[in-house]
Amino acid sequence: MQQIIYFISKNSTKLLFLLLLVVSLYLTIQTHSYHHSQMLHSANVVSGTVYEKTNNITEYLHLKDENNRLAEENAHMKQILYNSQLIVDSTFAVNPEIRIAQDYKLFQAKIIKNSFFKKDNYLTIKGGKINGVKKDMGVINSKGVIGIVENVSTNYATVQSILNTHTKISAKISNTDHFGTITWDGKNTGYVQLIDIPKLAALHKGDSIVTGGISTIFPENVPVGLIDKVYTSKNSNFYTISVRLFNDMTNISSVYLIENVHIKEILELEEETINE
Repeated sequence: MQQIIYFISKNSTKLLFLLLLVVSLYLTIQTHSYHHSQMLHSANVVSGTVYEKTNNITEYLHLKDENNRLAEENAHMKQILYNSQLIVDSTFAVNPEIRIAQDYKLFQAKIIKNSFFKKDNYLTIKGGKINGVKKDMGVINSKGVIGIVENVSTNYATVQSILNTHTKISAKISNTDHFGTITWDGKNTGYVQLIDIPKLAALHKGDSIVTGGISTIFPENVPVGLIDKVYTSKNSNFYTISVRLFNDMTNISSVYLIENVHIKEILELEEETINE
């Protein structure tokens, strides 16, 4: 207490000056509209800047939650897109019932490991049996095909990448509907090969390649890439097409898993047909 009294007595002149300065500034601001408005403007600028910085920090801290929310929303929208095929029930001759075919479900998952420098590459995702992940689910992201689920544990799953020499995916040229098979030669991570396209097909560099929809794994028209080069052989009636992938397979983090809800029924029917 004595130190405080000593400090005040020693600096009484300075403290009195500061007090009078504050009082004079206050009276000036209160009695002059211009000074008052300028003070309010300055206060608004300072408070606005503080609020903006605080809001930016808050948004950054919640960025992960927002990304997860957007990923779930995208999964829902893609599910609607892949199920948007209209089917007419012919049993209603006068007023046919139009309904949406619910053939696919989508799940969002996070990649925790990704290999792309081998000939047979795999990804590991966080999401397993407990999340509804199953073998042979198609794996995509917002740009296109990623691969196919290979093995599933309780909480995780491995995905056979499109950059795997054993991967075979049904695909087509979008503007001609000629079907072929996507494979990978194990060389360039930015390109895959589309084989078995007949030479009678009209195609051009830059044409889009999409999934064909004739498999039980991927819906029709999921993007794959663009035609980059076309190779021909005198000993073959088919093209070999180099396809530049839409995806940069060296830089992916979040994916969607596609489940064909009728896959079991389809496979059982096909097996029964083969065994007859």
